Amino acid sequence: QVQLVESGGGLVQAGGSLRLSCAASGRSSIVLGWFRQAPGEEREFVAAFRRRGGNTYYADFVKGRFTISRDDAKNSITLQMNFLKPEDTAVYYCAAGLRADSGACPRLRASYDYWGQGTQVTVSS
Repeated sequence: QVQLVESGGGLVQAGGSLRLSCAASGRSSIVLGWFRQAPGEEREFVAAFRRRGGNTYYADFVKGRFTISRDDAKNSITLQMNFLKPEDTAVYYCAAGLRADSGACPRLRASYDYWGQGTQVTVSS
C-alpha cells in the first residue's frame, strides 16, 4: 500500500507561482508523477520523476514553467509551478507507480497504481 497526501494548492494570479508537495508513505515507488484534471476534461499528465536514473518528464504545455523534484529524505516530490496561466486551473493529483514497468511509460495514467486526493489550483486572469 502507498498513501499519498498533496498540499500547496490555492488561488494565484496569472504569472504567479505555486509549489505543490506530495508526501508518500508505504512501499517504495518506481515513478512518482503529477496529473491534473480540469472540470469536464480528462485527467492529463503534467510531470513525473523516475527513481532509477533520476529522470524527469514533462508535458509540453508546462516545459520551462514547471519543475518536478524529489526529496528522498522526506520521501516526497514537489512541483514548482511558475508563470501560471488561467488554463492551468485544475485539481492536481499526485500518483505513484510501483510495478517494474511503471517507469517505462511515465506519461500514461495506466502506469500508476495509487493516487492522492488532489489539491485545487486556481489561476485568475
